[in-house]
Amino acid sequence: MFGLGVTELLLILGVVIVIFGARRLPEVGSGLGKAIRGFKTGLTEPDEIDVTPKKDEVEDGEKP
Repeated sequence: MFGLGVTELLLILGVVIVIFGARRLPEVGSGLGKAIRGFKTGLTEPDEIDVTPKKDEVEDGEKP
């Protein structure tokens, strides 16, 4: 997997636990999972976004 062995993965896991702490590690994993899921959703949804103002949003001085 990515050219990393078991020793390297355990070392990375140890560093992550030291940096974030064991209590906060599930929160970090959950946030990372949500970010990846949102990124994948953003890739699959259409790129079109309607940014034109609606008639009732146009100011009184402007003509549509």
